[in-house]
Amino acid sequence: MSIADRWLLPDGVEEILPPEAAHLESVRRHLLDAFASWGYELVVTPMVEYLESLLTGTGKDLDLKTFKVTDQVSGRMMGIRADMTPQVARIDAHTLDREGIVRLCYAGTVLHAVADNMLASRTPISVGAELFGEGGSRADLEIVSLMIESIQGEVPGRLHIELGDVGIFRDLMQSVGVSADAEETLFELIQRKDSAELAAATRELSLDPAIGARINVLPGLCGAADVLDRARGIFAGDAGVIGRIDNLAEVSRGLQARFDELDIYYDLSELRGYNYHTGIVFAAYGSNGGRFAKGGRYDRVGEVFGRSRAATGFDIDLKMLAASAPSAPGAGKRVVAPLNNGPDESERWAYIKRLREEGYIVVEGEDGSPSDFRLVYEAGEWKVSG
Repeated sequence: MSIADRWLLPDGVEEILPPEAAHLESVRRHLLDAFASWGYELVVTPMVEYLESLLTGTGKDLDLKTFKVTDQVSGRMMGIRADMTPQVARIDAHTLDREGIVRLCYAGTVLHAVADNMLASRTPISVGAELFGEGGSRADLEIVSLMIESIQGEVPGRLHIELGDVGIFRDLMQSVGVSADAEETLFELIQRKDSAELAAATRELSLDPAIGARINVLPGLCGAADVLDRARGIFAGDAGVIGRIDNLAEVSRGLQARFDELDIYYDLSELRGYNYHTGIVFAAYGSNGGRFAKGGRYDRVGEVFGRSRAATGFDIDLKMLAASAPSAPGAGKRVVAPLNNGPDESERWAYIKRLREEGYIVVEGEDGSPSDFRLVYEAGEWKVSG
């Protein structure tokens, strides 16, 4: 690499400069303060861990995204975290080992060996919350409500919430007992919503016609609230699936009672995180279609760490959220306070302290930076001049 190219960063890796960095930090603080007000305790997870911890349980989907390195001390393989959820699950199941409900939250940069798409960052900043030790709709409603409340004021326009349940497809697969390869084929076709190919695949597998019909209808079970009514008719007699639909309906009613101007979209074929999610999945989108947060239920996650626990949670893409969040009025206003331009240093210092407490940035001395105001001494008192 030539000297001229040494400033270049790898593809998908970026730095954040002023004033965007200050704005991003402000949004991060807002999120963590919101989590704390709901009783979620902050944990700080390590940047690297042994690979077995990162890629078990919830981490199996992350294998391709995880950078692997060799620990020069132990000779074992380590991974640089690509997701913090497996780490928080380990903390709940093993390190904390508390009884009852545990609420934890986190914030930090993760590293992706492969970006989600051509425009995505490989160093996203993830902020999230996890609730352990309680299953059912009450916990699902709490975690989705926390996600909405924490980002609603940061997203311009209406917030769009997507609800689904990967357990519906999982229950259907268990009932037919197809091979892992066949299940993967059906999974990919449902994700693509390729109804024609899906119907052909179910015929080739010689599935029971009633079960095949239920699988084939999944890609079309998306839209407004009537989706749940249609699904009840299709899955009548399947108590497990009906229970999942009822859980979605209960969570939806709770959200509508708590939040105004909330659009809820249902997609019973959404299988995001299928390898580790066990029930409800959800996501939050802005009016421009950008996804700010995603999450879901992942029960029994702690089993690989010696303790099986109900769990549900979400994570927020902080960089994407901060890019859409409005800056606070007056945030970052700079005042230059020239040195030795007044007779009373104690009064000058007290005035500067008051300005800083009011949110102004006060820089003492001329540093050549652009400023909005200047501190001046006129008519026997200190003033801010624009």
